[in-house]
Amino acid sequence: MADESLDILYLIDRLEELVARGLQVPMGSGVVVHRQRLLDLIDRMRVAMPASIREAREVLQKQEEVLAEAQEEAGRIIARAQAELEERLKDEAVVKAAEERAQQIVREGEDRAQALVQEAEMQARERLDEAQKSAEQQMEEADLYTLQTMRRLETQLNNFLNAVRKGIETMEGRGH
Repeated sequence: MADESLDILYLIDRLEELVARGLQVPMGSGVVVHRQRLLDLIDRMRVAMPASIREAREVLQKQEEVLAEAQEEAGRIIARAQAELEERLKDEAVVKAAEERAQQIVREGEDRAQALVQEAEMQARERLDEAQKSAEQQMEEADLYTLQTMRRLETQLNNFLNAVRKGIETMEGRGH
């Protein structure tokens, strides 16, 4: 996560550098920048940002795997219960006991599968919440950094504009 923050901050620095090196537009505070470089930086920022979202996707995939494993285990338990039931049915004296045991095994398997599913869903929700909070925090940090950078740039541009105005006033004062 720290690497992602550094990556996005590095890209924001490159964006600031691109704006700072842009050609000053006469009679205004605008800057002309190389369009393709700007678009490339934006694309790289998009790629650097969603790692937390990828982590959330992995958590959801893990949840699906756990659910599939739970269902497979439930299937195996049910199959064992059925096999056990068939074996016990051979002896008529224990038919009723075998049926009850099979039903108990099925219930236990279903209960276990349900517990595994609930646990997987809870873990997935927690990890997704963490990933979302992390992504929001990174976005807030990036927004704050961008705002600070733009404010510094605004101050620099205002200073430049004031210097140009003073130069114009000086030239006009000389009568040229």
